[in-house]
Amino acid sequence: MKNYLLILTSLVLIGFSAKAQQVEFEEFDLDNGLHVILHQDNTAPVIITSVMYNVGGKDAGGSAETPRTGFAHFFEHLLFEGTENIERGEFAKIVLANGGTLNANTSQDRTYYYDIFPSNKLELGLWLESERMLHPVIDQVGVDTQNEVVKEEKRQRYESPYGKFQEALGSNLFKVHPYNKPNIGYMEDLDASTLEEFNTYFKDYYGPNNAVLIVAGDIDKNETKELVKKYFNEVKRGPDVTRNFPKEQPITVTEKAKVYDKNIQIPAIIAAYRTPGFGTKDAYILDMISSYLSGGKSSVLYKKLVDQQKQSLQAGAINIPQKDYNMFAIFALPLGDVTLDTLLAEMDEEIIKMQNELISERDHQKLINQFENQFVNANSGIEGIAGSLATYYLLYGDVNLINKEIEIYRSITREDIQAVAKKYLSSNQRVEIEYLPQTDKQ
Repeated sequence: MKNYLLILTSLVLIGFSAKAQQVEFEEFDLDNGLHVILHQDNTAPVIITSVMYNVGGKDAGGSAETPRTGFAHFFEHLLFEGTENIERGEFAKIVLANGGTLNANTSQDRTYYYDIFPSNKLELGLWLESERMLHPVIDQVGVDTQNEVVKEEKRQRYESPYGKFQEALGSNLFKVHPYNKPNIGYMEDLDASTLEEFNTYFKDYYGPNNAVLIVAGDIDKNETKELVKKYFNEVKRGPDVTRNFPKEQPITVTEKAKVYDKNIQIPAIIAAYRTPGFGTKDAYILDMISSYLSGGKSSVLYKKLVDQQKQSLQAGAINIPQKDYNMFAIFALPLGDVTLDTLLAEMDEEIIKMQNELISERDHQKLINQFENQFVNANSGIEGIAGSLATYYLLYGDVNLINKEIEIYRSITREDIQAVAKKYLSSNQRVEIEYLPQTDKQ
């Protein structure tokens, strides 16, 4: 269900979710708390119905005494099993038989389901998503089936070369916040979970008041409003979700860690920093710093370590977006006999330059151009627009960021970049992780 990226070669920046032209939308709430956003675009006979739930990997299942990881990701799969009115395994078949496509994905902060149809199938799309919310069938057969599916996904994705990269960041950057657990969870937790725990989790997090429904594309807004009410009004409001995650203490002394991966032969060095969550101005600036260091073959780290000095097979920086805290990291894989310490020192040299000198006006303008280009392209279709509307409402608290976020990037100055590099990217504020091949002794 989930589209994964090779973490060492690319980065999806969630912040680039807006459009050059004004995106018009309309919002309203049902009595049960479901927030609805409509976007009408009649240029193509296509519609999307999507629901984003305010539940993700950080939200444990089970109980306070026996918390279970991976429940939100598990439900990403489980809620395709069937409902009281859709036979087991028929959900996807119905979509495909009606000319549609479907998918879902889960992050640490939210779960997102969407269906894309020809516009004459709008009512079908709304019925399907209301069925998922209203009365899914959560039984032992479905749980056992999806447990095997998740295990296979873990084998394919997380046990691939460098598949533990993001888990290594989370487990070492967070001591008390649930971001320290992998989004997919631990398989022993899922194996030990009971059917009652799964049903309780659904009741706790998948109510209409903990979700946003997006309907976008070739619609008539008045007709769509009536259809939304027809299919979602009967869904009962769920309990209010409250969170009180513990706060992390700042890192003030360099920490060191080792992570072993049986699926690699070449080690990596990672310098990881815990930084402000997405939506803050500093997080936007760190997006830009990441792109400056790692945005293509002309970027600072690639050009220096891979192209010119030929010390590294791969080098870069990433700013992984999360609501409570982001994870910023620089990393490199050595070429030949180059040591990890040498690579770290070379990368630090570039960070120190940013802290002590303004980047060039040419590089600054290049960054602005890159972000504007991504801004224009991100929502070129209704799928991107729907995802952005949901994200900005549910996680950022400001739907109109779809129209104004680019101005935040345009406002970032060279002085801002220097100040943020000084504020967050010093060596005493990080965890240095040696990512090593696992031997029989480990």
